[in-house]
Amino acid sequence: MSDPVHVLMVEDDPGDALMVRESFAQAGKNSQFHVVPDGDKALRFLRRSGEYADAPRPGLVLLDLNLPRLHGLEVLAQIKADPDLQIIPVIVLSSSQDTADINRSYELHANAYIVKPRDFDGFTAMIKQVDECYLGLITPPGAAD
Repeated sequence: MSDPVHVLMVEDDPGDALMVRESFAQAGKNSQFHVVPDGDKALRFLRRSGEYADAPRPGLVLLDLNLPRLHGLEVLAQIKADPDLQIIPVIVLSSSQDTADINRSYELHANAYIVKPRDFDGFTAMIKQVDECYLGLITPPGAAD
């Protein structure tokens, strides 16, 4: 079996984080799931600083936009501007359907923008598709090392 792909979810809503975690578990792929509740902690996790010095390198980031401390668009901008992080695929997973949020996410080089489903079945279906594409079909950065 291949090494697990680490998935970092940046989400301040514990209910949404739990639904995504359970959906990934149901998908049954070889992945390790990590959650941080705000943009500042996300960047520390990705940069392996402070309490995240031993954090694994994620092969995928699921990023909410409306976060405390540092907005998701700022997190995305910093990830994609950092030569050490910019190759990590980032999927914006937000409740916002605002065209400005969607367009700005793509301008900042998000790999995808998904509007959060409203119920568990929707989350499960969405995560199954993300899992099949990003963890099943696409080779994540560093996987060929």
